[in-house]
Amino acid sequence: MGVRRKKPDSYRERKYRGLLEVGDLIPSFVRIKDTDLHILSDRDVTLSAQDLALRYRLQVEGYIAKNPEFARSLVPVSRDNHAPPLVKEMLDAAHVAGVGPMAAVAGTIAEYVGRALIAEGCLEVMVENGGDIFLWRTTDCRVAIFAGESPLSNRVGVRLRAASMPVAVCTSSGTVGHSLSFGKADSVTVVALSAALADAVATRLGNTAGQAGRGDSTIKEALETGRRIDGVQGVVVICNEHIGAVGDIELIKIA
Repeated sequence: MGVRRKKPDSYRERKYRGLLEVGDLIPSFVRIKDTDLHILSDRDVTLSAQDLALRYRLQVEGYIAKNPEFARSLVPVSRDNHAPPLVKEMLDAAHVAGVGPMAAVAGTIAEYVGRALIAEGCLEVMVENGGDIFLWRTTDCRVAIFAGESPLSNRVGVRLRAASMPVAVCTSSGTVGHSLSFGKADSVTVVALSAALADAVATRLGNTAGQAGRGDSTIKEALETGRRIDGVQGVVVICNEHIGAVGDIELIKIA
């Protein structure tokens, strides 16, 4: 099992949320247990998002009650054709990434809430759930990469073109947050069309990058692994002052 590390204050207090480009979008916040959503949209969606987040959490919790291995496993588990759609997506993403299905839960809930808000009439939506982001924007936007105490944290990011929307940007860390990771990368950020896939792959690559005693080779290994996974558009890995990127991704400096 991994070691639970002390979270920097900037993570515990979600200070990185103040770095988002809000523009003329309206912020909404929803928190149900460990689902912690920051939503930007063209209208106030707090009440609707609360209902949606609860609905999707109950689907996951209900499935876990009947299938405890779904929550415990650190490796893929068998696909279940009778599972709710979001659980099926988590199972499929886990198989592609080679991790347990719960590795995809934050990104999956973010995307399901975002897509449901679009279906309800929102024209623009960004849903962030603990650093995992689903975006549906009509303009280009920038996403800064929060990498804990790395000197590159919030100094670099990715530019996402409107033509690529909807898109997901999910980040895993071995030094920040409560998620289990066997690596020590400050951040592994994955861009993909599916938030379930991006979340699961970020976990997989985070288990590799920054492993003790292996130097920069782990960054190269993580990038090469990410490049070979179908559905992944790009990967950015940050370990201390080192950074690597691969795929169709546009790195930018953040002032």
